Amino acid sequence: MSIVSSSIGHVLYRDIVDFALGTPGWVHTFAEVGTDAGLFVFAALFVLCWWRARRAPARELAIALVGPAAVVVAYVVSEIVKLIVREERPCRGVTTVAACPPAGDWSFPSNHTVIAAGAAGALILAWRALAWIVLPLAAIMAFSRVFVGAHYPHDVAAGFALGLVIAPLVALLCVGAVTPVVRLVRDRLALAA
Repeated sequence: MSIVSSSIGHVLYRDIVDFALGTPGWVHTFAEVGTDAGLFVFAALFVLCWWRARRAPARELAIALVGPAAVVVAYVVSEIVKLIVREERPCRGVTTVAACPPAGDWSFPSNHTVIAAGAAGALILAWRALAWIVLPLAAIMAFSRVFVGAHYPHDVAAGFALGLVIAPLVALLCVGAVTPVVRLVRDRLALAA
């Protein structure tokens, strides 16, 4: 990253954090709790997606089933990137809405954002009609990580791109192997009934 882009990122970070500190306390609570609550919303949407696809063609059900695993893969990739890059959190020595994570909990990329964007991408792959819900939710969750002071804007931008690319890609790569398994299980259940 160049000195200019790094400087712009620091200035933007401070502008957002300073704005956040000027908002009411309930907004702080909403931003902190909302990020984690959003992950539960994504989990519930995966369950709903599975339920919707349970009687659909085997490939649709396979996509619904591999989506969460694909998000886990995206998360693991982000953890590996964190260990390679080792960027310090921007909140060190700065007053922020949320407490700064401990040293060694690296900033780049934002794991929350990777998970949110990965879940959005995998859900869209399984049920396109959810795009209007999941993409804005993932974007709000990403912004909240800067708002509470935990990440630089480039941390969440990279996390969003990483999650939105890796999770759907992994789901598509795995669906070919999972679809025959879904067919087999369905056939065995039909014989047992």
